[in-house]
Amino acid sequence: MNKVIYLFLLLFISWNTFAQENLDYQKPPKDILELVDAPLAPSVLIDKEGENVVLIYRDPYKSIAELSEEELRLGGLRINPKTNIGSRTRYYNNVKTKKALGDKITEVKGLPKNPRLANFNWSPDQSMIAFTHTTEVGVEVWVLYIKESKVSRLMEAKANANMGNPIEWRKDNSGLLVKVLPEDRKDLIDTKTSTPSGPVISVSKGEKAQNRTYQDLLSNPNDEFNFQQLVLSKIVSLDLNGNQKEFLPTAMYSDISVSPNGKYVMVSEIKTPFSYLVPYYRFPNETNIYDMNGDLVNQVNDVPLQEVLPKGFMSVRTGKRSMSWRNDKPASLIYAMALDEGDPENEVEFRDEVYQLDAPFKGEGKPLLKTINRYRYIQWGNDNIAIAHDYWWNTRNMKTYIFNPSNNKKQPEVLFDRNYQDSYSDPGSFVTTKNDFNEYVIEMDGSKAFLMGAGYTPEGQFPFIDELDLKTKKKNRLYKSTYTDKLESLYSSIDMKKGTVLVRIESQTEYPNYYFRNVRKKNDLKQITSFDNPFKSMQDVHKEVISYKREDGLSLDGTLYLPVGYDKSQKEKKPMILWAYPREYKDKSSAGQNTSNPNEFIYPYYGSPIYWVTQGYVVLDGAAFPIVGEGEEEPNDTFRKQLVDNAKAAIDAVDELGYIDRDKVAVGGHSYGAFMVANLLSHSDLFAAGIARSGAYNRTLTPFGFQSEERSYWDSPETYYNMSPFMHAEKMKTPLLLIHGQADNNSGTYPLQSERYFNALKGLGATARLVMLPKESHGYSAKESILHMLWEQHEWLEQYVKNKPEDSEKEGSYK
Repeated sequence: MNKVIYLFLLLFISWNTFAQENLDYQKPPKDILELVDAPLAPSVLIDKEGENVVLIYRDPYKSIAELSEEELRLGGLRINPKTNIGSRTRYYNNVKTKKALGDKITEVKGLPKNPRLANFNWSPDQSMIAFTHTTEVGVEVWVLYIKESKVSRLMEAKANANMGNPIEWRKDNSGLLVKVLPEDRKDLIDTKTSTPSGPVISVSKGEKAQNRTYQDLLSNPNDEFNFQQLVLSKIVSLDLNGNQKEFLPTAMYSDISVSPNGKYVMVSEIKTPFSYLVPYYRFPNETNIYDMNGDLVNQVNDVPLQEVLPKGFMSVRTGKRSMSWRNDKPASLIYAMALDEGDPENEVEFRDEVYQLDAPFKGEGKPLLKTINRYRYIQWGNDNIAIAHDYWWNTRNMKTYIFNPSNNKKQPEVLFDRNYQDSYSDPGSFVTTKNDFNEYVIEMDGSKAFLMGAGYTPEGQFPFIDELDLKTKKKNRLYKSTYTDKLESLYSSIDMKKGTVLVRIESQTEYPNYYFRNVRKKNDLKQITSFDNPFKSMQDVHKEVISYKREDGLSLDGTLYLPVGYDKSQKEKKPMILWAYPREYKDKSSAGQNTSNPNEFIYPYYGSPIYWVTQGYVVLDGAAFPIVGEGEEEPNDTFRKQLVDNAKAAIDAVDELGYIDRDKVAVGGHSYGAFMVANLLSHSDLFAAGIARSGAYNRTLTPFGFQSEERSYWDSPETYYNMSPFMHAEKMKTPLLLIHGQADNNSGTYPLQSERYFNALKGLGATARLVMLPKESHGYSAKESILHMLWEQHEWLEQYVKNKPEDSEKEGSYK
């Protein structure tokens, strides 16, 4: 049969062939359930001076009732139209304070009943934190006074958080600018019951608009109307007594940013016409500068609709982009412009040029520097020193420049020129501190700056702090973590001149806690938090990072967990779960580096396979699955072969340790990991079963690129065909559990991907089960969904892996 006709028939096999199963939400075994129910430690906010700590608490999961609240999906946004905030917002429900070096934790007074807190914003002087509270009818604005450990409501439920954080502090700490709902907003159209006034028509006039498969786009005039009504807001000035004054009239405001000196406000505004092809951030928009009275100073950008961009991941639009304030100046705008017309195919000496535009923001800006790759961002130091960063995805190259922003005649000097996937060569990030404008700038001691790095090496991970003389380029290592049984993470500087930095320390059984370390004094460590291990049932689990080699000699690694109570001396052979996620590289050297740390705390998050150590399974988590394409070869040219080689090497390595029955190995993954699972089961005989969550299985449904593949289907149809498990559904002989959120918003992983793939598998007689989780997005958040997902996975593993018939033979070969 013609291959195209064959695939066409598979796509349209009747949905009536599904064997439906009506099932309420289920729960996993008791040992897993207890781990899921463990309370979360609070998130930690610490002021720049290292004096005050704010602890914010939340429940680990939402409820299915919360996910079932009304939701509109428009222009790439997901909005609760009743409360006017993102419908997937993660809320906190309690706040406490403490002195950094004190033991007493103080309850915050005056919190609202049933708190649903979000959008925490430090005041410029860090004496207060503004935040929002979502009620049943809308979003309120509150403020926390840290010294007094009390809160006060500043605004009733009329803030508009549909575009994200609606609040911005004034620089003098006197109050906020807030996006609020306009009084004359029109009622929304009920698109489920409204009668269409005509067809929906899209037009192509010959321009190439090679856009990815975005989710939640506008699709008709009613969507356009609703989007506009939900995004419209006024901007008001709100003082700390709750007094309000209109700052700007109604428009579709997106971003608000106050200048470092507090005298100007940069405001971005969405305009029409809208698009059915791209999300809101590619709609027409303009950026204006206002003074603090709300009077227009000047328009500084006007961007048309961006439906058409050049092909390639490094393509950008023409015109001004990446507009931001210069942190070390009172009121200077920085922006970049493409020198290659935004087209990565154009060969040019420099890709971008960066400009500075000072108040009153008239005309064109002053050129500062040109970048060889695509501009990323600048870290500001002083009048004579700044650090610029660029990158180029196709070569994985990243450059870091030092330049003089006061003298554009002096050529920038490249400080670091490296492959950004090469973790061993990472020099670290420049340490920053707050200046007199309360903006972050490079922390310096004379001509010396500081670099803080993760410290990955072939011998292990040893985070470090280097002192770098920007004149001589000489480095001096101030500190290197020496832990071999713990992981120390360097977070930020409190005062580098004194040597005080904020660190986090953890071990396999020691919950992560925060400390002040003086890197200029030996063993000077002061504890800030004292969180207990909430997962004590796993504290005796054996964990190690194992290293092994692929068939072609490439070094790989993975984190190995043995079952609870496992006796290593007996070497009883257990079933195993291998969990992984493929990553693309352009060189074997970077692909073979080990960045797994065995001393990380054992944390069983919602999607983790680690739960199953309580059920007698060996788990190899985060197994390295590099896909390498060196030189002119693209990684995906040999995707399937490399997948199988990675998997075989991992199984061989654990089998050689004597821990597993290699005939009882499951493979699992989420998103691109799910895509990996389906390919492995289709093209190898290595596994007893698979679990694939929220994946994509037919790459022709994402024809203008996917993951790290920037070639279109028409550039390389064989790549799309060979990599699509759907195209090889007839090869599936291994039981596969498919799980997908019905409201998946990730580009490329439409729920249709799992539905059509399951349809094909069922039509071809494969053993498969499709579980669609109501209301869930690409990641799952309702407790009911997560418990049911864990139950499904457990039942699948028990039936097809642990209790798999013994007479099944495996060749372990690529097919």
